Amino acid sequence: MNTLAKQSLVARQIPFDFATDIDHHWIPNDPELSSMINGASLTMPYLEPFLMRTISEAKRSVGLTPELQSDIAGFVAQEGQHYQMHRKFNEHLKQCRYPEITELEAQMDEAYKRLSKRSLRTRMAYTAGFEAMTLGVTRWLVGDRVQLFAAADSRVVSFVLWHMVEETEHKRVAHDAYVELFGSGVASYCRRAFGIFHGSLDVMRFSMKGYKMMLRKDGLWSNLKSRLHLSKRLGQFIWRVFPYLLRAALPGHNPDAEKDLQWVIDWLKGYESMPSGKVPLVDTRHPLMPVPFSVNRLAEGL
Repeated sequence: MNTLAKQSLVARQIPFDFATDIDHHWIPNDPELSSMINGASLTMPYLEPFLMRTISEAKRSVGLTPELQSDIAGFVAQEGQHYQMHRKFNEHLKQCRYPEITELEAQMDEAYKRLSKRSLRTRMAYTAGFEAMTLGVTRWLVGDRVQLFAAADSRVVSFVLWHMVEETEHKRVAHDAYVELFGSGVASYCRRAFGIFHGSLDVMRFSMKGYKMMLRKDGLWSNLKSRLHLSKRLGQFIWRVFPYLLRAALPGHNPDAEKDLQWVIDWLKGYESMPSGKVPLVDTRHPLMPVPFSVNRLAEGL
């Protein structure tokens, strides 16, 4: 089984540049998938600060091991980098094409303010639940990267895949914190299982609002061919992601039991060889779309 070596989580401050020439449809001939991922990006500046606040509150609780305390600090640092880059990308989308995004942002801001008033147990179940979904999203976006992102804008693809790599790296933190704080008895398990669908479906709901708004603005929402292609992409998403949700909802689930993609492992190893903050872009025209580090080019077939 491929698994990441256990090590301290670090925040990688990578200066992705979303220049004004980046097209809102950054995947050639696939505005539907571009819009789906853009819609998911819209949620991140509201979702991820909520996750950070929730798990930081959990970190202050009595009983967490020093190792888990350190992992939580790394989780928070990584999520902080993620949402800041997504906010930067979202601002580009607003300025270049979709000023209507502001309306959805206000809805998400209010929704997460309401959610923040719930109990820590509920919020931690939501946090662990959403993090379970990201493993399935990684399996889809990284595992099928050639089919999904061939010839796409390498700046956006590199940004998206970096996020997925780090989601895999900290995949167990929220789950472990929930179990340490609330145990693994029947009541705690039921809350955690509910949180998997609460967190995942909540984020999907806002993402769908986002891409629907974008496709409507682009005149594609009422186009039959576009809707059929969107249905195909949504079917791929469900096929890849929902098995992870179902496994995560089982009693005794452990995120460490999920196999890590070799591409993710190679990316993390390759990053260690680079100067701080310097990451070359993924070559989206390469037939294998390998990790963008020369040290791994000899293993492009992995």
